Amino acid sequence: MSYKVKTSCRQFSSFVFLLLLWHSAFSQKKAAVADPSPYNFEGVDRLLKQNQKVLGNNFVALVWKEGKMVYLKEGSTDFTAKTQAPIAGAGNWLTAALVMTFVDEGKLSLDDKVTKYIPLFGKYSKGYITIRNCLTHTTGIRADAEEGPRVMRSKSGTLEDEVNEYASKRLIVTNPGTEFFYSNIGPNIAARVLEVISKKGFDRLMMERIIHPLKLKATSFSNEDGGAVNPAGGARSTANDYINFLAMLLNKGMFGDKRVLSEQAVEELEKEQFAGLPVKSVPRTLQGVHFALGNYILADGGAGSSGGNVAGGSGAGGAFFCPNLLGTTPFIDKCRNYAAILIVLKPEEEKKSLALSMKGLVDEAIPCGN
Repeated sequence: MSYKVKTSCRQFSSFVFLLLLWHSAFSQKKAAVADPSPYNFEGVDRLLKQNQKVLGNNFVALVWKEGKMVYLKEGSTDFTAKTQAPIAGAGNWLTAALVMTFVDEGKLSLDDKVTKYIPLFGKYSKGYITIRNCLTHTTGIRADAEEGPRVMRSKSGTLEDEVNEYASKRLIVTNPGTEFFYSNIGPNIAARVLEVISKKGFDRLMMERIIHPLKLKATSFSNEDGGAVNPAGGARSTANDYINFLAMLLNKGMFGDKRVLSEQAVEELEKEQFAGLPVKSVPRTLQGVHFALGNYILADGGAGSSGGNVAGGSGAGGAFFCPNLLGTTPFIDKCRNYAAILIVLKPEEEKKSLALSMKGLVDEAIPCGN
């Protein structure tokens, strides 16, 4: 009888101990989740609330600084930081980073001519187009007049077919590197060059070199409707995923203990390209910006509290973004050392001013050099 009592006591004591241990762990976890941000983002909250009609319920605003999330606003429980959404042109930043992994390995130079890898371009008066031209919308190959800067896709079944069509059927209307004309053409040519060099598909290359190292669990360029993969405008991702990519850029190419890009590659991505060229056609979201590689440069850290103008610049104090026509705008600020993204599912072009207004308010909450 006493043995049973002792056993019951031991069991009860063990249960109490485990309960206390669980409660302590739960309390720590709860405290970590509820840990208040050291920054005041009330202005961002007001902005999002005031623009609820424009945003709808399918949006996420996320700010990341010094290895952790310092702000998160989700429009609903159905659309969160883990929800995959089309990010279209914001995928250009990822594609440019993939190109730079080949540059890091010495397998490619940004000033290589495309004909070195796809000789067909040389047969149709396009022999002077470089990889750098491809990543800056300066190939000289213009989209159809009626298409303008909109997303341009062919009905071809592969990226190879589509790029060969650019070479043989699209007219070159100006010398490469002499004017900006926004379209999907350049980034898709650069992506096809990577396929030729590696003898692997773009999807696989992106998976091996960017997606897996950065733990982008819900990011893909796969075309769900069939047809050619679209490196320029076909990306799908989440706020959580894209922030990992931006954090890597902030950390000079490192993600955790992995080096994804060299410091030189990150610097090259952020350099202003072809300064002073005439801009023949860009979406409204990119009017007035200066072009880097796969992304765009914001002057003086961006909109600022007064919604300042955009202009050129780069380096440690620069700010960079990559908006698209579907509402997604990722950006990083080197001076304030933060990354942020606004994903909006509802496609309305007003999102440029809203995203930059958000950046200005984040800038107020996080002073430069902080």
